[in-house]
Amino acid sequence: MNATRNIKLVIHYDGTHYHGWASQPQTATVQNTIEETIRKLTGKPVKVYGSSRTDAGVHALGQVANFHIDCPVPTENFQNALNNLLPTDIAIADVCVMSDDFDAISDTIEKRYDYLINTNPIRPVLVRNQWHRPGPLEVEKMNTAAKLLVGKKDFKSFASAADQRESSVRTITLCQVEQKEGDIIRITVAADGFLYNMVRNIVGTLVEIGRGRWDPEYIQEILVAKDRNAAGPIAPACGLCLMEIFYE
Repeated sequence: MNATRNIKLVIHYDGTHYHGWASQPQTATVQNTIEETIRKLTGKPVKVYGSSRTDAGVHALGQVANFHIDCPVPTENFQNALNNLLPTDIAIADVCVMSDDFDAISDTIEKRYDYLINTNPIRPVLVRNQWHRPGPLEVEKMNTAAKLLVGKKDFKSFASAADQRESSVRTITLCQVEQKEGDIIRITVAADGFLYNMVRNIVGTLVEIGRGRWDPEYIQEILVAKDRNAAGPIAPACGLCLMEIFYE
């Protein structure tokens, strides 16, 4: 008999054709796809627990998940075996055995997301991980506003109305806006946790500041309001990517 192992996965995926991470009946999700692939490989049904429940259309280069399994497949063979069976828009980047009590969800201490905006007048037809928003944005003003979000604050104004969690207080450790090569703007946000649609609502708000609708200091008024209607519109899912999950 084989001993049960607690296996940790680091997963990359293009979320374009998936209805998010979390399992849904009769719907293509990343979790469903990976669980079914493991079942095909091992003959055993498993539950894969992902640290972040990314939304439909959101991508990942650092999703972390774990599952428990008792099977003869050596741990070192899982990566290649799964990648040979998975669709081309999902890849297992790393596999390792963890202690029995490791939990990809509850052991998370911080997550980092990047959001890419393409301001070129011409639509980028060969990339799917950017929001094409043609026209100039004032990056310095956006970055000034972003820094006002750093710290332990009530982010209720940046949460979707569908978020029913008791507390909307989170701690953002990094929020910055950078002009990258060409017409690409990158917004990076790291925090101990996020509310539903929080990063995309932050991005939408920063874009309103970048196009001159609001001054950077208006961020303070949005936070005080604790009202979703006070912030900017939600940014599209396509530009958002989960970059890294941090553990102790």
